[in-house]
Amino acid sequence: MRNLPVSIIIPAYNEQASIGGVLEGLRDWRERAEIIVVDDCSTDRTAEIAQAAGVRVLRHHHNKGYGAALKTGIRTAAGDIVVMMDADSEHSAAQIQNLLDHLGDNDMVVGARGKGSHAPLLRRPGKWLLSKTANYLAQTTIPDLNSGLRAFRKDVALRFLHILPNGFSFTTTLTLALFKEGYNTIYVPITTTPRVGTSTVSPISDGINTLMLIIRIIALFDPVKVFLPTSIALFLIGTLYWIGSGIFRFTQHIEPTFHIPTGAMFMLVSSVIVFMFGILADQVSAIRREKYE
Repeated sequence: MRNLPVSIIIPAYNEQASIGGVLEGLRDWRERAEIIVVDDCSTDRTAEIAQAAGVRVLRHHHNKGYGAALKTGIRTAAGDIVVMMDADSEHSAAQIQNLLDHLGDNDMVVGARGKGSHAPLLRRPGKWLLSKTANYLAQTTIPDLNSGLRAFRKDVALRFLHILPNGFSFTTTLTLALFKEGYNTIYVPITTTPRVGTSTVSPISDGINTLMLIIRIIALFDPVKVFLPTSIALFLIGTLYWIGSGIFRFTQHIEPTFHIPTGAMFMLVSSVIVFMFGILADQVSAIRREKYE
């Protein structure tokens, strides 16, 4: 793997406190890989420091988001293999070679944060909920859903750029896209350290975005897994309501009829409608995931 062309992409937004140290850590990679810093319209000296370090710097003229910065880097990367890492010093350049060594016949290798890794307490509930949702959709246990340190094949990522969001959910969506489409993804353990500088993520807005992300992921990757259980539940409730109404009329010595109670009818009809919406949503999501030519 050492002889394969590799591009290391670092999205950065107001990371002047850490970007210099990150690029210094990548000094040994200067001769072996293309290093790209994508400055997402920082208002500090991030881009200036990166340019002084002698790496390739791409700049956005307005703030587009973490995912958008990665898309810019992927589209312009010269390497067949892309390594992405954060600009806040959480990741160590010493872990990159381990990712590449494990790539082999796989399409993506993700650094899974283990014990001892830094993780902000305020983000843990949202990440736990998101992880459970992703595991349900993928029908497997995903060790680290949104790790920012990973290596993948550029041609594989290009097939999904049109569905990958511009925000922080880029990594989550990429992970699920590869799982759902049958690409080989493996995980290797890594340890992260506390970031340098101030995080640009707001706990409140990040929590709201997590809930919205869960809804979008369900709608995009496997809507049937939500619509079908809901349809079955409505059908069972309607049927039980109908049976219960019949039992009540019998115990009250009321003349039995084939009349379906309004509530039961509403539940049964809703069950059919929800099921049909699920089938339609599944077809739309399949079309949405197709690669744009």
